Amino acid sequence: MSNESAQATSLLPQNIAALAAYSSAKSEKLTGTTWLNANESPYAKNLELSIEDLNRYPDPQPQLVIDRYAAYTELESENVLMTRGADEGIELLVRTYCEPAKDSIALFLPTYGMYKVTADTHNVAINSLTQALLIDGSVDEIVKAVGSSKLVFICNPNNPTGSLTPLNKVKAIATALTGKALVIVDEAYIEFCPEQSATALINEFGNVVVLRTLSKAFALAGLRTGFTLAQQSVLAPIRKVIAPYPVSGVVASIAAQAIAPDAITSMRRQVTILNSLKAKLVQWLNASPAALKILTGEGNFVTLKLANKNYFKVALEQGLVMRAFTLYGEDDWLRISIGSEQELEQVKIWLDGLQTPATTAPLAGNEVS
Repeated sequence: MSNESAQATSLLPQNIAALAAYSSAKSEKLTGTTWLNANESPYAKNLELSIEDLNRYPDPQPQLVIDRYAAYTELESENVLMTRGADEGIELLVRTYCEPAKDSIALFLPTYGMYKVTADTHNVAINSLTQALLIDGSVDEIVKAVGSSKLVFICNPNNPTGSLTPLNKVKAIATALTGKALVIVDEAYIEFCPEQSATALINEFGNVVVLRTLSKAFALAGLRTGFTLAQQSVLAPIRKVIAPYPVSGVVASIAAQAIAPDAITSMRRQVTILNSLKAKLVQWLNASPAALKILTGEGNFVTLKLANKNYFKVALEQGLVMRAFTLYGEDDWLRISIGSEQELEQVKIWLDGLQTPATTAPLAGNEVS
């Protein structure tokens, strides 16, 4: 190591030096022709874009976007904060509400990897609980396990398992933790089961926060737009912490079009199609000896345990890119995003052509996005 590198390393806080960075689906540098690894929508949008006034700073919170998203979620505009993807919402909550080297956040594992990375970045401890506890445990057991954790993250539907925590259970947890913790419900995939949304709890509970995104059902993963929904008293300190101009004028223009009433109607039609295609994929997997176990929860993806992890390598050789990772300590799990009918046909071709090989190959990656 050079003197310059050693000097830079010596300046790092210990928690950053030890940080295991988040590994997204796109960071794996795989090659292929059919991409079903990042839970993206297959629907490309046609939008009008007028690039003007880029010499001026944008509105920190574009009013038209805020008002339209408030209408969509049946909330007031004061309950909506626009962020750079839901990931920024996660980061802002940890940074605003958790004291480094003192507070902790509670996670129900396995779940979305950015909660842990964000907490590690801010030197906030992780209270590692399980999805089994969240789904099967009593509210009293869950609250006891949460203990003194300041934030409780519930990914609902959960990535990568697709499991769903019933709304009445979320409400009961929030009731029990009133005045003790914020219950953060990450609804990145809620458009695929909208009747399960916790947004209706926001008016009733000052400790319920809902995270949303335009990356999944709204088919704008490349835009990096999310929303943090909560009572005004919860959002007020976050508004002090957020960057002065988090949303570019170009992003605001696209987002406003994407959540206009007609666009929301179109999104819902697409969700119906994707949910139908998912049901077809589950049928194929149930009929295939390649899948030992299928987690058929909610969301625009299906997670399964492969009979042989070398099947993933076979898919890559065919140009079919899916998300391989370790789950429950086993490195033979695969998550398949729901793409177009043509893209899923490539999955069917792969499944139909599989033979049980004698050799195995290591999986690429172990994080979830």
